[in-house]
Amino acid sequence: MRASSVIVLSVLVLGSPVCSRAQSPLRHWTDAVDARFARTQPVLVYTLRVDTADLTGYGVELHIRNAADTVRLGMIAHPEYDDRYSRYVENIEATGPRGATVARVDSALWLVVAPGGESTVRYRLRLPAEESSNRSAWKPFLSPTGGLVGDLHSFMYVVGQTLAPAHVILDLPPGWTIATGLTPTADPHTFFAPSAFVLADSPLLVGRLRSWAFQEQGVPHRVAYWPAPDATPFDTASLVNGLAKLTHEAVTLFGRAPYRDFTFLLQDHVEGALEHLNSVALGASSAGLASEPANFFAEAAHEYFHSWNLMRLHPAESGDVDYRTPRGSRVLWWSEGVTMYYADLMLRRAGLDAFEPTRRAHLESLIARYMMSPGSQRFSPESVSVVAYGSKPGILGDYFPSTHLQGELIGTLLDFEIRNLTGSRRSLADVLRLLSDRFSGPRGFTTLDVEHAVAEVSGSPAEARRFFERYVRQPHPLEFERYLAFAGLRVSVKWDAAVDDSGRVAADHRAYSWRSAGVAPTLLFGNPQSVWGRAGLHTGDRILSINDSLVETSAQFTQAKNRLAIGDSVRISFTRGATTRTARFLMTGYRVPTVHIEDAAGATARERQVRAAWD
Repeated sequence: MRASSVIVLSVLVLGSPVCSRAQSPLRHWTDAVDARFARTQPVLVYTLRVDTADLTGYGVELHIRNAADTVRLGMIAHPEYDDRYSRYVENIEATGPRGATVARVDSALWLVVAPGGESTVRYRLRLPAEESSNRSAWKPFLSPTGGLVGDLHSFMYVVGQTLAPAHVILDLPPGWTIATGLTPTADPHTFFAPSAFVLADSPLLVGRLRSWAFQEQGVPHRVAYWPAPDATPFDTASLVNGLAKLTHEAVTLFGRAPYRDFTFLLQDHVEGALEHLNSVALGASSAGLASEPANFFAEAAHEYFHSWNLMRLHPAESGDVDYRTPRGSRVLWWSEGVTMYYADLMLRRAGLDAFEPTRRAHLESLIARYMMSPGSQRFSPESVSVVAYGSKPGILGDYFPSTHLQGELIGTLLDFEIRNLTGSRRSLADVLRLLSDRFSGPRGFTTLDVEHAVAEVSGSPAEARRFFERYVRQPHPLEFERYLAFAGLRVSVKWDAAVDDSGRVAADHRAYSWRSAGVAPTLLFGNPQSVWGRAGLHTGDRILSINDSLVETSAQFTQAKNRLAIGDSVRISFTRGATTRTARFLMTGYRVPTVHIEDAAGATARERQVRAAWD
């Protein structure tokens, strides 16, 4: 997601033919090395120590040599998940041959003064208490049998010296092994990072791991799994085989892998995932793998596809590592949404179970969700992208549009349009490959770059300009009938009352909450026409009670809300600013769309060709 400098890699000329072979991103044979030599660079060696006698945190030691007498050390802010682990740095001290001091000068910044430019900075990273029973896959943890450590949660970097290489030494309990995207060395406990970015983007899964390997086009891939002590047995061969199939499909689509090797870092009793340059941290519940592996593979397909579309082909707003929060990107609709589009396709091509039986059924589900999300029609994909990462809930008021949903549907319609304009000779995949060839370097890409690539691949700059002005830069509702007609398909929509699992009309429970420390649960909903919005409530209101029952946690809000039945009188006490208020309403049901996509009568040969190529 980052870029380290602004370098224009190529000039895109509209109407020029698609390059059959990309220019090498290397400019000289000396570029093809892990570490450049410069006497002015500091020499950095990190040591991370885990002691099973104290699993509440771990120690980090950074030895700095060949540096200035005064350096700044920063804890890196992630563009998507800024967990602010600088809050958990404890017992920091500095020593040196000629003395050294360290002092905190900002929330995530420290100043080290060491005459002669050599010092050793030691600190402890205290692991915060988990706020829920389900830990996120990217957060560090420790247990008697293993953990996840390293990356930006653990290692400070030398500000202004982000291209300085570093070695990482792990001091671990006996019997623990290591899985990481960092470069191995002759010592199995020492790894190499050619830059601060690579160091920060390479978590380390450690412990009593299970491990498997496969190759794709000669590129090594490793699957490392940390099982919980109470792990449920599951079919490990199917796990590895499924990941190998996904890898094959993605590499085939792009033509080559964008890394020297890849590691799947899988963790039991964990949820969520986070992509990295040549690894991915994934929650992989052993119970889930035993009962419903489709959930895991859907997540894995999405995060793995990010290896190309987000990590290598990254937004132009992304930059080098920084201790300050990165600015938002306007192209996450592409990075996230188009990744969703191809993750679903990769699952199907790999022969793995998807949530819907066919691509049509999947598209029907997406359109229905879009129609239920007024925010996705009210706000442009570019504006939603800017606030998608790192923003507080409710930043768009009583709406929460999804950049993933917007982008996946935009990718779908673009695919139909490109296939129509080119007689099915080209598709959205050609746009992905073209962008990857041209913008996988430091510069990154913008919405305009995507528009130009679509124009070049489709041969129609005017249609590309119209599409992007209408649906990407502006908040114009997507016109599904127009674009599905290119494939000889028609869309019908029927609205009916929502029903629950038993077939009874469902109450309008479409309200949610989140809770910050020391404050009442805060209301969040995505449709002002819900019963909650019509009652005068707004996102950001702090809920005190429902029908005189105190609400002090998000779980209590969910329980109280879900007990409400159609026809119930509801009285909610809440605060807005410094004022306490009351909202009263009768609980009602709500309507949901059923979307059906079918072959249109009288489809032309060209339309049937597009349909066959897409289906």
